[in-house]
Amino acid sequence: MHWSPLASLDDGEQQAVLGAARRRSFAKGEIVFHAGDRSDSVHLVVSGHFSVMVSTPDGDLATLNVLGSGDWFGELSMLGEQDPAPRSATIVSLDAAETLVLTQPAFHRLCESHPRIERLVGGLMAARIRKLSADLLEARYVDLDQRLYRALLDVGDVFGGRDSGFTIPLTQEQLADLVGGTRPSVNQVLQQLAREGIVQVARGRVTVVDEQALARKAGR
Repeated sequence: MHWSPLASLDDGEQQAVLGAARRRSFAKGEIVFHAGDRSDSVHLVVSGHFSVMVSTPDGDLATLNVLGSGDWFGELSMLGEQDPAPRSATIVSLDAAETLVLTQPAFHRLCESHPRIERLVGGLMAARIRKLSADLLEARYVDLDQRLYRALLDVGDVFGGRDSGFTIPLTQEQLADLVGGTRPSVNQVLQQLAREGIVQVARGRVTVVDEQALARKAGR
């Protein structure tokens, strides 16, 4: 398994980090932590999928992101604050999943014996900031249709690649959350894609049957 922020560390340091982490398993629908919980560990996703959710002003939960193997969450807990900030989002497993959990105390012990490991925080934060900047740019300057095309491709990668068609096991409500649209507007775009033979729409999932055509629409 490869987590890109670990690339800044040498082999020995990477093994030290992974050796200090403990495995944790989650059932489908299990909550890893709630927004507002104490931030005390970072999770490296080994297998399965997780949704990143936040509360909206009207009290509903909205899906901000979907994470799969090679992703991570909870990196703010590594900042070394005496009183860690509360979790900023709720994380829910979408299926049976497994992570490697590195606690804040374990991380600080590693930094004492391997000072260079502290750069892991910078790598995790820099990768997150790049992703957030790209999302903000897209939300401001890319229309909804294009955002949905790109989201279908990106989420397809998270759920295991795009060889000869792929299925995205998310509801239209979740897709609407991901692209910052409404369910009716997302449904309208999906129905047009279905009429063009690019996707098949079913309850709780979208199957992309012509990935090349979707990529052209997405400008990729």
